[in-house]
Amino acid sequence: MTETATASPVKLTEGAIQQLKRIRDDQGVPADYALRVGVKGGGCSGFSYLLGFDEVKERDTIYESEGIRIVMDKAHALYLLGMEIDWLDGLNNRGFIFNNPNAKETCGCGTSFSA
Repeated sequence: MTETATASPVKLTEGAIQQLKRIRDDQGVPADYALRVGVKGGGCSGFSYLLGFDEVKERDTIYESEGIRIVMDKAHALYLLGMEIDWLDGLNNRGFIFNNPNAKETCGCGTSFSA
């Protein structure tokens, strides 16, 4: 059963929100899709982050942040509580950055972690 919650366990920075809205518009993402934030096993540190637009599934909780609907499998909140997603657009790095206070270790590329 899908449920809607008010406070998202993850925070999107203004830069991330702008980039996600641009991607959503440029890619023609269907209106009923939401931003899926989650984790999966793998990566050099144990878990990898999931970030992409997807259909809402039965086990999801739905959140809202500045016009972006966020969906997350309930089981993933434990690993992502308090995480901030930012967008970096610099000379050396460009992409989404995951600042996760639950990560005990992260890999050099910043896309995987251990908890």
